[in-house]
Amino acid sequence: MEIELWLLAVMALVAVFTGFLDSVAGGGGLVMMPSLLFAGLPPSLALGTNKVQSLAATTMAFRNYSRAGLVEWRKEKWLALIAFVGAVAGSLMVQQISTRVLELVVPLLLMGVAAYVIFSPRMDDTKSHELVTRKGYAPVGGAIGFYDGFFGPGAGGFFAASLVGLRGEGLTAATGHAKLFNMTTNVASVIVFALGGKVIWTLGLCMAVGAMTGSWIGSKFAVKHGAKLIRPLLVTISLLLTAKLLYGWFFPG
Repeated sequence: MEIELWLLAVMALVAVFTGFLDSVAGGGGLVMMPSLLFAGLPPSLALGTNKVQSLAATTMAFRNYSRAGLVEWRKEKWLALIAFVGAVAGSLMVQQISTRVLELVVPLLLMGVAAYVIFSPRMDDTKSHELVTRKGYAPVGGAIGFYDGFFGPGAGGFFAASLVGLRGEGLTAATGHAKLFNMTTNVASVIVFALGGKVIWTLGLCMAVGAMTGSWIGSKFAVKHGAKLIRPLLVTISLLLTAKLLYGWFFPG
C-alpha cells in the first residue's frame, strides 16, 4: 500500500500525542486507530501498524521509568513473559474473529478502572499490603496480555490499576511496571502481525519516531509529578475510552 509523504508527517505528529498518553495513562490506541482507519488503512493493517508505534512508545517509557529506579524488571520478568504469551494468543485470535463483544465488555471494565481510581484511597504513591503474590498475579497479567494482543486500548490502565489493587504497589511504580508488561505484549503483537504481513513498515517506523518523542516527554513528566499527574489522567482516559467505545457500539460506522 502506497503512503504519501504528507500522511507520514501527519501520522508522526499524531503519534507524538498518543505516545504521551500511553506513557502516562495508556489509551493512545483509541486516538491512533481511528486516525489510521480515517487515512484509509484496512482494519488488519491498522492494528498491525499501530503496534509498531505502540512498541516504540512503551519501550521509551520503560527506559525512563527504569532509569528512575521505578521498575524491578528482574523480579517481574516471568510475569512479563506470561503477558507476552497471552498477547501472542490474542494477536493470533483477533485475526480470526470479530471484536464486537469486546467493544461492549471493555467499556464496563474501563468504567471500573475509573471508579477504582476515583474512590480508592490507595491510588497514590504509597505502598500497601499485597492481596496476591507475584505468582497469584500471573493469571491476571496473562489475561490483560491476551486482551492487549486482541484489542488493546486501556491495557496500560488495567495493568496499573490491578498492580495497585492486587499487588499493593504505589501508582507511579505500578505505571512503570505496566510499561514493562506493555512493551513485552507489543513485541509479541508486532511479531505476530509482521509474520502475517499486516504491518506497513514505512508508516509504522515514521509513527514510531513520533511515539518515542511523545513517550519521552510523558514519562519524564510522570516520573517527576507521580500520582498527582497519573491519577487524573488515568481517570480521564478511562472515561474517554468508555464514551468512545460505547458510541461505537450503539452507532457503528
